[in-house]
Amino acid sequence: MNTKVHSVQMIVFDWAGTTVDFGSRAPLQIFEKTFQHFGLEFTLEEIAGPMGMEKKDHIRTLLSTEEGTTFWKNTQNRDWDENDVERIYDLFEANLKMVVQDYSHVIEGVPEAVQKLRESGVKIGSTTGYSSEIMKPILEQARREGYEVDCCVTPDVCGFSRPKPFMVFECMKRLQVYPPKNVIKVGDTLVDIAEGKNAGAWSVGVLTGSSVLGFSKEQYDKLSSGERWYAKQVAQQKFFEAGADFVIDSIADLPELVKKIDEKLR
Repeated sequence: MNTKVHSVQMIVFDWAGTTVDFGSRAPLQIFEKTFQHFGLEFTLEEIAGPMGMEKKDHIRTLLSTEEGTTFWKNTQNRDWDENDVERIYDLFEANLKMVVQDYSHVIEGVPEAVQKLRESGVKIGSTTGYSSEIMKPILEQARREGYEVDCCVTPDVCGFSRPKPFMVFECMKRLQVYPPKNVIKVGDTLVDIAEGKNAGAWSVGVLTGSSVLGFSKEQYDKLSSGERWYAKQVAQQKFFEAGADFVIDSIADLPELVKKIDEKLR
């Protein structure tokens, strides 16, 4: 009998804002720079809204808003189309590729937590909204800083993106893990939560360093304990409203949560 059927077999992590790049600053700031090139003055909060999506979907979502439609008509004198999405995406990828490694340092506590999970027999998968080309330097940087995954699935390789569940399913296929109830999806965006729920897995939101919380490391460190508490209460509520099964303060809390979920699976 496979006793792992009654316990967590795999955790599927997101990358930016979850395990690397505290606050998910690389995509946020590069999107802002790229949109400004085309005369699109989205706020950082607006840009962060679709965070976690595949990046072309992210661009389409923002262009489809009332603000995006108005910005584009005012600057380009016409409606946007798929060619425009490709142009914005190509510039975003080029800008991001130049700096992504500088942003993508592993978040404190991640290597230690992952080591504990591995020692308990849990496999480590990952999904992302980044392309496979962008992920190459991120994977290298993470390895140097003590964090390595068993598989990394990107939208361009899988053919599907969040919130569809197929990148999670691809992790399950590659690592030979089933059923979905033995999988935990961990992420820092509401799209991550939807991805996990759609896959039939446990969905867990992480607060510290998350896109939903919305602070860079420097901003976070300057907050008072009261300000941090309030911001995390707001972020936690957003995760639960999106369907999260659990919300943890940081990845360091994950090994204990796995024990709790194991109890529910028995």
